[in-house]
Amino acid sequence: MNSQGLDLLVHYFPELSATQRNQFARLGEMYAVWNERVNLISRKDFEHLYERHILHSLGIAKVVQFKKGTRIVDVGTGGGFPLVPLAILFPHCSFHGIDGIGKKITAVKGVIEGLGITNCTAEQVRSMDHKPRYDVIVSRAVTTLPEFIRDTKHLVAKGRGRMYYLKGGELADEILPVRNAVRVYELKEVFAEAFFETKKVVEVTL
Repeated sequence: MNSQGLDLLVHYFPELSATQRNQFARLGEMYAVWNERVNLISRKDFEHLYERHILHSLGIAKVVQFKKGTRIVDVGTGGGFPLVPLAILFPHCSFHGIDGIGKKITAVKGVIEGLGITNCTAEQVRSMDHKPRYDVIVSRAVTTLPEFIRDTKHLVAKGRGRMYYLKGGELADEILPVRNAVRVYELKEVFAEAFFETKKVVEVTL
């Protein structure tokens, strides 16, 4: 159990149920096991797992509360962020993570199964080859925003989909060529830790 990491999450999400608190507490142990087999997170960065990966993923939940039954795809899920933390936080929604790297998907599946998360799946496939439709796309910056929109917009119904993209740094030039409606939320306004000073959630209407 990681009590310090859990305390950080509970500080910002005090409404977590006993089941959710248990899953989040065990999440650190699960990632420690899988990180030894597959290099998901650098050893130096792993010390900050709960702040820089789990809480960062949950930043999306400070911007939007997904309704029951919402179907969400995490494109380029990597080690399962924001996929796994969001699936724990929203147990009445369905989550699917996709990534082109098979060993990372194997690890993500191991974490999902190890924690008994029943509303979350993962698959090795590139976004351009993925055909199912979802309500929402989430991701932690894998490319520039215009490129990401181009490569993933087919995953939601036109005019009805939303994207929540975790990104850092200055975004003005990146947003400029985007024709979709875009709204930027500053995570430093909800999380006090210095790590979040330049971190943002970009909401895009697709």
